[in-house]
Amino acid sequence: MTSTPNFNRADSAVRIVSLYPDLLGTYGDGGNALVLSRRLEWRGIAVEHISVDAGAPIPDSADLYLVGGGEDGPQVQAARELELSQGLHRAVDKGAVVLAICAGMQILGHRFPDATGTSRGGLGLLDCETVRVNRPRAVGELLTTNARLTTTHGLIELGPLTGFENHAGRTVPGSNGVSLGSVEVGEGNGDSSEGVVTGTVVGTYLHGPALARNPRLADALLEWIVGPTAMTPLDDGDVNALRAERIHAAQEHELAPRRSWRDILRRS
Repeated sequence: MTSTPNFNRADSAVRIVSLYPDLLGTYGDGGNALVLSRRLEWRGIAVEHISVDAGAPIPDSADLYLVGGGEDGPQVQAARELELSQGLHRAVDKGAVVLAICAGMQILGHRFPDATGTSRGGLGLLDCETVRVNRPRAVGELLTTNARLTTTHGLIELGPLTGFENHAGRTVPGSNGVSLGSVEVGEGNGDSSEGVVTGTVVGTYLHGPALARNPRLADALLEWIVGPTAMTPLDDGDVNALRAERIHAAQEHELAPRRSWRDILRRS
């Protein structure tokens, strides 16, 4: 489950699949595919990106799969169709890398709540489960301390991860689930940690899109596939300047949403 897909730069393109963007595509999560594609092209690496809508067959021979965020109803439908298809399961068994955002992370776990709070079965590709808690929705900037990701090529330091979150659940990692980092600002999983990683499957609550805000995370996912020698340095000066602004704004709570008096009372 943790092996690296076979990849040969000379005769293969990196194959990226966006799963169910018609159901799971809120908050610009579809931009993650664009970021990955461009960062490969800038390095002279061929890339093939396809989108698979709900009801269509899921190819199980791609290198990287993206699962975005969505509302409660589409989330349940996506979980049902992914379970019936088993295409993503087969791909992970072959060593494919997966990035799942928010609702995507929840449905890849063992269980998640629907709109009524009823617990639904997930895909079991991430060792975690999400439960509904009696608190206001976690809405606003999400910032971690220095994060890290262990791939088949070793430990990769990611620096702080920045994005925004909008969810009502608490995600509890299991014994085989490793978090990406600790939360500095925001809620994340709800236990001071953010994200869950199991094997080659990475889940996070970061929207933004996550990879536009965190190019090191994008490169870590790609390095998993093409290896470190193919990951020639890129000029991320503009992105890093924007990251610095967002990190400072989050730390100073300049981007904090206005809370209703009901939320304030519940938090107290």
